[in-house]
Amino acid sequence: MTNALDVGKKLVELCRKGKEAEAVNTLYGQNIVSIEPEANPSGPARQEGLAAVKAKSDWWEKNNEVHKREVDGPWPHGDRFIVRFKYDVSAKTGPMAGKRMTVDETGLYTVKDGKVVQEEFFYSMGG
Repeated sequence: MTNALDVGKKLVELCRKGKEAEAVNTLYGQNIVSIEPEANPSGPARQEGLAAVKAKSDWWEKNNEVHKREVDGPWPHGDRFIVRFKYDVSAKTGPMAGKRMTVDETGLYTVKDGKVVQEEFFYSMGG
């Protein structure tokens, strides 16, 4: 897998199966940069390094029950691709514990040497 489209297809395939952790473990580079719109309970808005991104992914998995997932894409553009994620989840902890909600976000991924080196997420925090 050397191009963004191939990496994107594999990421979408794994995420559709609920294997987000496997996607991170196999498709992400050691120096991955992950950027959220703002800081949240999983950490700061910008996280660097594979260990930090794995911890963020683990936090999401431990703190949310996924009832349904839709993953669309990838849409490639050079060394980047976009994927849309729509999750029907219930929070397990925190102020939203037990509440069901829809998470609708888009991720922009940058690929270098066959690995994701940056992910940026876009979503509305409401309001």
